[in-house]
Amino acid sequence: MEEEQSVAKLPLIEAECSARLGISNIDYDQDQHGGVGSLDSAGAPVETRSTAVLCICTFAAACAAFTGGCLASYSSLAESGIIADLGLTVAEYSVFGSIMTGGAMLGAVISGRMTDFIGRRRVCMFFKYTIPLLLEYMNNIKTLWVLDIFYIVGWLAIIFAEGAWLLDLGRLSLGIGFGLTCYVGPVYLAEITPKNVRGLLMSISQSMTGYGASFTFLVGSFVTWRSLAIIGCIPSLLLLLALFFIPESPRWLDYIENQRLQQNSDDNVLNLFRRKYLHIVIIGVGLMVVQTSDGLCGFLFYMSEIFDSAGISSTLGFILVAVVQIPSFVLTAALIDKFGRRTLLMASATGQCLGCFLTGLSYFLQVYMGSYAFGMAQIPWIVVSEILPINVKGSAGTLCNLVNWFCSWVVSYTFNYSFSWSPTGTFFIYAGMCGFGVAFIAKLVPETKGRTLEEIHASLTHIMQ
Repeated sequence: MEEEQSVAKLPLIEAECSARLGISNIDYDQDQHGGVGSLDSAGAPVETRSTAVLCICTFAAACAAFTGGCLASYSSLAESGIIADLGLTVAEYSVFGSIMTGGAMLGAVISGRMTDFIGRRRVCMFFKYTIPLLLEYMNNIKTLWVLDIFYIVGWLAIIFAEGAWLLDLGRLSLGIGFGLTCYVGPVYLAEITPKNVRGLLMSISQSMTGYGASFTFLVGSFVTWRSLAIIGCIPSLLLLLALFFIPESPRWLDYIENQRLQQNSDDNVLNLFRRKYLHIVIIGVGLMVVQTSDGLCGFLFYMSEIFDSAGISSTLGFILVAVVQIPSFVLTAALIDKFGRRTLLMASATGQCLGCFLTGLSYFLQVYMGSYAFGMAQIPWIVVSEILPINVKGSAGTLCNLVNWFCSWVVSYTFNYSFSWSPTGTFFIYAGMCGFGVAFIAKLVPETKGRTLEEIHASLTHIMQ
């Protein structure tokens, strides 16, 4: 009975979100095929159009993701310049390169609980006492402010660094911000976006990580490492401006209100392994493993070494990799709401498997990177943010985020050793992991396009009951 009442309320929840966000021009469907301009069988609007407020929200999430992409590829391009200018040893630079992953895991650990306790847009009460000038505005400051502060502090530390300790501090701060971004960005957009444009807007936002990496590969080949850090800081400043104009997630506000009334919650790590949620957790964690165990971090962090082994100029290789990804990102955003998440994920994983195999034979890395950008780069986080029920989203999101970054660390740590053992064997191993990803997606991952979050949650939790 409780489940039926929950499902019956779904159109009301979707309509309430639209009303709170100021989304106008609601479309109604008068025919059975769901055409524009009518009501569904319950008499509720079935589609809504995105408005300026959604564009600003998407822009804010995109700025955070773009900064993460710049950060991820920064160490590959800055290595020679930093070592030459600051006199770092290889061991010291290795710490600089790898400490980002540690910071991201720390950000992952706090991401879920932070967004549940202080909202998707409010900042910790700590700042209420350390920044008195903002006292009157504290209730409107966003959680995204926290990660943006980490971003800005991190880039400034790198820009003004004269030694290893400030470089490492900056890289650690950037890593924490990126770890928060991976969870907060997609969850926030999933909760505020109407179902008919959710895939498009989330894909645009998530693909900005790839655009940031591609942009850094292109620009970093021609500027100094300090100039590259200054350029990387610009999206963080744009995010700072956008944060004054974006609203809180209506679904989170409803959740908090219900918590005050009911005084109970399933948002506990142990509750994730109850039969009701186990299927969802397996899908979420599995997608994180599939996304990160395909060798991407190894390719990004050691791309110069791969190109050198293939006898290719690193500058030319960086540019080719950047150029081949951009059309794939655009294509994904255009097709995700037409063909669905599951179809594009399977196509992307299949292309990665073929790309790893070809790279093992002839260092043909472009196929792998293009296939990754076509779906695997952004869709796993889109699906995870859609399938997690809001009452366990904090704990489940933290678990998924932590698994994602832990697997990234394992790949980046072991890649150099395995590449020294056998370049061909390394890529064949990752091809096998991509093949596993195809099977996992085909067997377990549901299609979520064209459905409200509440409809998705009701169908998945019903499977295990």
